[in-house]
Amino acid sequence: MNTNLRAVWLCMKFEIAAMLRGGAGSIVNISSIYGTKPHDLGAAPYAASKHGVNGLSKSAAVDYATQGIRVNVVAPGYTHSDIIDSYIEQAPELSALVVARHSAMNRVGDASETAEAIAWLCSDAASFVNGAVLDVDGGSTTKLV
Repeated sequence: MNTNLRAVWLCMKFEIAAMLRGGAGSIVNISSIYGTKPHDLGAAPYAASKHGVNGLSKSAAVDYATQGIRVNVVAPGYTHSDIIDSYIEQAPELSALVVARHSAMNRVGDASETAEAIAWLCSDAASFVNGAVLDVDGGSTTKLV
């Protein structure tokens, strides 16, 4: 909870203060597909923290919208990282099953794809997007029932 939720709240506290002084801004918090649809046994604490990030962000989006501050969330699915790549390396056959289960696109995402979604949410092209949770997951949350 300290890393996944409290840290986001503390960052937002200072970001919002600076944006209020500056007159506007855009915050994009990082959650997870587990904050949308938890789907693994034993993931309750992690899922709860990510649901918290989503709720905190949506509430702040409403609270500060009239002051020119937008708050959105990106919820990545399985994305290449040191942790995910080490799992793939250690158990390629298991990784293939996980990818098949979790991605409609049948692959793990790249961090650059998540970064592009964040850049879009921060841009003027997303000026009317506020309080959204954008799943960047290759269709994982759509595929899972």
